[in-house]
Amino acid sequence: MMNWIKFITVALLMTSALSACNTFHGFGEDVQHLGGAISHAAS
Repeated sequence: MMNWIKFITVALLMTSALSACNTFHGFGEDVQHLGGAISHAAS
């Protein structure tokens, strides 16, 4: 029983870590596009 709890805990942690990476990656792309839009508007 304890092995299943450890396995589920590790699986949940890995899933949340992977989804967080995708979220930060998307956020970085959004900031990059916003910076480009501001550059084009200023020139």
